[in-house]
Amino acid sequence: MDILEEIVANKRREMELLLQTNSLEQLYRLTEPLLAEPVPSMREALMQSGTGIIAEFKRKSPSKGWIHEDANAEKVPLSYQHNGAAAVSILTDNRYFGGRDEYISTARRSGVTLPILYKNFIVHELQLCQARLCGASAVLLIAAVLPLETCRELTQKAHKLGLEVLLEMHGEHELDYVEIAPDMYGINNRDLGTFHTDVENSFRLASRLPAAACKVSESGIGSVQTVLRLREAGFRGFLMGEHFMRSAMPGEALGDFINTLSAVPKDGN
Repeated sequence: MDILEEIVANKRREMELLLQTNSLEQLYRLTEPLLAEPVPSMREALMQSGTGIIAEFKRKSPSKGWIHEDANAEKVPLSYQHNGAAAVSILTDNRYFGGRDEYISTARRSGVTLPILYKNFIVHELQLCQARLCGASAVLLIAAVLPLETCRELTQKAHKLGLEVLLEMHGEHELDYVEIAPDMYGINNRDLGTFHTDVENSFRLASRLPAAACKVSESGIGSVQTVLRLREAGFRGFLMGEHFMRSAMPGEALGDFINTLSAVPKDGN
């Protein structure tokens, strides 16, 4: 069993336990009052942003262990907002990434108004309700985790809850999922089975995505030059977590990165 298989198996067990004490119908009823209050669009924010940085709140990873164990969800996401992020991604898986749903609601209470991506390994529609209830704008659906038809159904259910979908693919064998037509197409540069990272993966697959799509490159992005190259290849979103979270002040690290990026002349010279 590789890391992804282990994580997904554990996530399915978590959902089975939750469904023993939570009715899906009750969760849907709880979301109904929220549907009249639209959340900020992540797709729109990325398409209109001059930098497109999705700054991630990520305390831990299965491959690296603790990255920033004492990171505060009340402070870091808001600092990302103050320092120019286009959107924020918050890990909500607890066992492998040290995250919680409450980190999103905490970020909202602290004053974060940017779009927030609910980043987890979604295997059941219950998690879509959880994402809406805690204040997320969008959810991550991973092709490697979900059969095509299940992914399509979850995309439709997410939209009914007022959530956008970032569909994550890693290889050419997953390009059939393109026809689901999510709000955003993500290319993960990290193989979730081995956790090997290669940013060239985004360049290899960019031309295989719809020309007018909102394209997001995920993982392994650590330099301004890489972001500039990805923008030239058609990407409008750049998911970056570890690069900032290893800093004592992740928001300030983001601000420095964006200042450097913004200082580059538009013609690249």
